Amino acid sequence: MGERGSTTAEFRRIRDTPDGPAVPPHVHPARASSAGRTLSPRKECTHEKDEHMTPTGFRIHPTPLGDALVLTSDAGLIGFEFLAAPLGSALAAWAQRLGREPAPIDDDADSLLSQVDEYFEGARTTFEVALDLSLVSGFAREALEAVSRIPYGETASYGEIAIEAGSPRAHRAVGSACAHTPISLVIPAHRVIRSDGSIGEYGGRPEHKRYLLDLEAAHRPAGV
Repeated sequence: MGERGSTTAEFRRIRDTPDGPAVPPHVHPARASSAGRTLSPRKECTHEKDEHMTPTGFRIHPTPLGDALVLTSDAGLIGFEFLAAPLGSALAAWAQRLGREPAPIDDDADSLLSQVDEYFEGARTTFEVALDLSLVSGFAREALEAVSRIPYGETASYGEIAIEAGSPRAHRAVGSACAHTPISLVIPAHRVIRSDGSIGEYGGRPEHKRYLLDLEAAHRPAGV
């Protein structure tokens, strides 16, 4: 069975265990996700200004959910958010987070942007892009790496992700990690739902989460 099938089966096994979920084997943090995304090696996050810090550039890209702010470093995709505030406010928040202002990128010939378009067209179920997770550390990083392994068209509860990340009782911390992820969509926090089956708030925009879940349900590969 391929990695996608085994991952799906593992989430289902956790969900269906009669006597409660069992803690799955530890997953190495540098392991590539089942969705084909490449996770960056772990490194410590720093917010101090440093002339040797990796420069970060940004683009604005239109989507059915509004404009997306896409930020990249030399190591990969470091930020993706659907803009809910004026661009200037969003960039100021990112400048504080990064320790320097991100610079605009004029070249739109970016494979990630094409992949985003294909995703919203229902023609892409995985993103093939390196992720720079240097802004995330500790359990939040473990949780987001576990979220990255949820297959397209599938969902997992906050509790299931806590188990997958190695801390079965940390479902609230999973919720916090999903709410504050620097990389939306590509890290599919929209696939994490509550244990009662309700979808949750998705950063105060549950309509975005419903849109993404419905999109994936409509284009889920046969047999998934």
